[in-house]
Amino acid sequence: MSAPASFIVRRAAAADLPALGRLGALLIRAHYAFDSQRFMAPRGDPEQGYSRFLAQQLNDDDVVVFVAESRETAEVVGYVFAGLEPASWKELREASGFIHDVAVDPAARRGGVATALLEAAIDWLRSRGTPRVMLWTAERNDEAQRLFARIGFRRTMVEMTLEL
Repeated sequence: MSAPASFIVRRAAAADLPALGRLGALLIRAHYAFDSQRFMAPRGDPEQGYSRFLAQQLNDDDVVVFVAESRETAEVVGYVFAGLEPASWKELREASGFIHDVAVDPAARRGGVATALLEAAIDWLRSRGTPRVMLWTAERNDEAQRLFARIGFRRTMVEMTLEL
């Protein structure tokens, strides 16, 4: 029998917004470091900006935000943000679930947090009847790509950017 996880996964609440803002800003900074031309710069107060953005998402019936909370400290150490997307002629795809974000505090990585968060989001999307789940990942985010592949995601598109 394996030891219980050092964290619990639960739906996010308004009280989690400061932690969600901190983790969202971490995501912004990491992506900007991957490619400063493609991804938004972490200007001003990205923690506050991302917190405000996710606050708007928490009450949407077609969206879910789960957090991983440390059993030891009760601090939020990761989150996943996912939602239902309608069919898109522009993207040539049927309706699907979409994982918009997954972020884990660096100190909590390699403990199964990201996998548990992704599985919770996938289960929620499955319960809503979506036939598939999609996500995007930065080209240089090899660690995340390995995680997504282990879960069963496959490559289907390549984004290309031309700076003008």
